[in-house]
Amino acid sequence: VQLVESGGGVVQAGGSLRLSCVASGFTFDDYAIGWFRQAPGKEREGVSCISSSDGSTYYVDSVKGRFTISRDNAKNTVDLQMNSLKPEDTAVHYCRWSTTNYWGQGTQVTVSS
Repeated sequence: VQLVESGGGVVQAGGSLRLSCVASGFTFDDYAIGWFRQAPGKEREGVSCISSSDGSTYYVDSVKGRFTISRDNAKNTVDLQMNSLKPEDTAVHYCRWSTTNYWGQGTQVTVSS
């Protein structure tokens, strides 16, 4: 099993980034994928997830209306479009295979004020 994130970077407040998670080693279509983040000195928190079946989505309140999660089962990818970024979005962002203990290595998102 492997999950690889990309797309992080440094942006000014109000800017946008698009994170991608490419997964392999399991039947991608059958599982939900989640995005999490961990800021320095804070616990890892769930940001968003997308189901396998009907594509239903979840967002933590702090990103609703700004972030959009999507998946492409043909490419085994889940993207997180992040708009109107705020300094408090600064964190390492990880994708996770469903509720398993398989995580990507993380990608750093830094939002400057």
